[in-house]
Amino acid sequence: MKTLVVEDDRKIASFIQRGLKEQGFVVEVCADGNEGYTRAMSQIYDVIILDIMLPGRDGLSILRALREKKRVVPVILLTARSGLNERVEGLNLGADDYLPKPFYVEELIARIQAVVRRASGEQLTQLTADGLVVNLITRDVLRGDERIDLTAREFNLLELLMRSQGRVFTRTQILEHVWGYDFDPQTNVVDVYIRRLRAKIDVSSEPSRIETVRSVGYRFRRPEQGE
Repeated sequence: MKTLVVEDDRKIASFIQRGLKEQGFVVEVCADGNEGYTRAMSQIYDVIILDIMLPGRDGLSILRALREKKRVVPVILLTARSGLNERVEGLNLGADDYLPKPFYVEELIARIQAVVRRASGEQLTQLTADGLVVNLITRDVLRGDERIDLTAREFNLLELLMRSQGRVFTRTQILEHVWGYDFDPQTNVVDVYIRRLRAKIDVSSEPSRIETVRSVGYRFRRPEQGE
């Protein structure tokens, strides 16, 4: 999940960034409300973690502007204050959730997963396709009764492809979603990880679950595509 964290307290921002990255999130952090607003309007994120009290533009102002511009990205508000009026105002402006400080990063992760599922209309906590079962909560991957051990990056890559079976992703799109920052256009990191993932999830006697679309990119094979 590509996440924007707008938080001016460096310790809290570092705490959030470290905790999310350990769970495989792609995290961008900024400490200024004006920069946060610019990023939120110009880039695509799966979720935004937004502090209310910020230098420059405050969090509620950013939220209001996003909703006025019809940006529906899920937003979780953070604040050190616990006043009911502020909480109600944030929710009325279109916040998806609200978390008072201090908090445990495990709770933040659970709330992120919940708001993203609600926003997408997805109630399932696992993906299944072609004999694979991917649990999005525990991050376990099974092929039949066999457990497959994936690194965080391999898991994120598999999740991206399985969420949109049959859709072709270019290497640039995969880099953006899984690595979260720009690489040298000539890098072969995507191809390397695709080979690693295939070696782990495929059965040697069957066609690969991940298809190469020549000169374009990769896609997760739908069952009928392999017939």
